[in-house]
Amino acid sequence: MSGRVLVGVKRVIDYAVKIRVKPDHSGVVTEGVKHSMNPFCEIAVEEAVKMKEKKLIKEVVAVSCGPQQVQETIRTALAMGADRGIHVEVSAKEYESLGPLQVSKIMAALARKEEAQLVILGKQAIDGDCNQTGQMTAALLDWPQGTFASEVTLEGGHVKVVREIDGGLETIKITTPAVLTADLRLNTPRYATLPNIMKAKKKKIANMKPADLGVELASKLEVLRVDEPPQRQAGVKVESVDDLVGKLKEAGRI
Repeated sequence: MSGRVLVGVKRVIDYAVKIRVKPDHSGVVTEGVKHSMNPFCEIAVEEAVKMKEKKLIKEVVAVSCGPQQVQETIRTALAMGADRGIHVEVSAKEYESLGPLQVSKIMAALARKEEAQLVILGKQAIDGDCNQTGQMTAALLDWPQGTFASEVTLEGGHVKVVREIDGGLETIKITTPAVLTADLRLNTPRYATLPNIMKAKKKKIANMKPADLGVELASKLEVLRVDEPPQRQAGVKVESVDDLVGKLKEAGRI
């Protein structure tokens, strides 16, 4: 295969940051909080770069949707080895209501525009945990999909994908063009070296708006309220099985 791979990279609150809910319960606090690339997107970038290093594909294009700050995430992907980036500009207010369907429409439109052979996404983002964008993108394109991939092998015009499923592993073979979503065990993403970080500053990032792709961002979903999970109650130690049964009866569990 000598085609082009489109990789989605999402800017999320860093996994090590403690999430705080806004006082008005309209969402979570993002101002002054460290952000980084979604870990599953890092795995997707690594897999695409490895394909290029093996000369299986010719170009890796990193795509992100959002306000100006997402260019930092694209630069990270470029430092990891992506060739160029595409920033689909979405205002901060619109970004708050941007859902998997809207992102899928953008990715599908770009896949057609760029004549991509593969679209590789993280299986989910650690902020919304939706696990929907890859599947929706494949449906909009009417392309085969290999989700939850823990191993990917390119074989001519086909892709062999080992998938992680509830019962263990499933191996499928699909034709290209196709959409893949990266699971945790697909690979270990590389760290961007200082020379590559410097090189990434010179790589091209194209800017466009959803309207340029014919995509409408209006969402039919409305977030009514965001709350922190309830505090876990302290446990109780019992001396015997009889005491345990008695406590469970008192709590109405049995």
